[in-house]
Amino acid sequence: MKKTLTKTKAIAGTLVFMLLSATIFAQAVTKDSITSLKQQKSVLELSKQINDRKLKLAKLENTVEEKTMDMERTSNRAQKSADANAEAANNLSKDSQDKNLARKANKAAGNAKSDARHARIAADNLADLKKEIESLKDKIAKDEAKLATMRGTDTTVNK
Repeated sequence: MKKTLTKTKAIAGTLVFMLLSATIFAQAVTKDSITSLKQQKSVLELSKQINDRKLKLAKLENTVEEKTMDMERTSNRAQKSADANAEAANNLSKDSQDKNLARKANKAAGNAKSDARHARIAADNLADLKKEIESLKDKIAKDEAKLATMRGTDTTVNK
C-alpha cells in the first residue's frame, strides 16, 4: 500500500511538474506580435474598402452611357419642343385673336418648359455621376497609396 501511495505521489508530482513547465514554456504573445496583428487587420480592412469602392466605381461607370443617352434624348426633345413653341408663337402672332392658335401656343410653351426642365435634370444627373466617379477614383488612389505605405512598413503581410 505504501508503494502504491508512493507511486501515486510520484505520478501526481510528475503531472504537476509537466503542467507547470507547460505553462512556463507556453508561447507568450509579445507586444510586437500584437502590433503586427493590428497592422495586418488594418491592411485587410483597407483592402476591403478599396475593393468595395472599386465595385461601386465599376457600377457607376456602367451607367455613364445610359445617362449620356438619356441626356441626349431629353435635350433633343427639349429642342423639338422649343421649335414647336416658336412655330406656334409665330402662327399666333399672325392672328393674335384666334383662340385655337392661342391654345396651341400655350400648350407648346408648357411642353417646351417641361421638356427643358427634364433636359436640365438629365444633364445634372450626368454631371453628378461623373463627379462621383472622379471622387471615387481619387479615394481609391489615396487608399491604394496608403495601403502601399502600410505594406511597406509591415513585412509580414502577404503582398
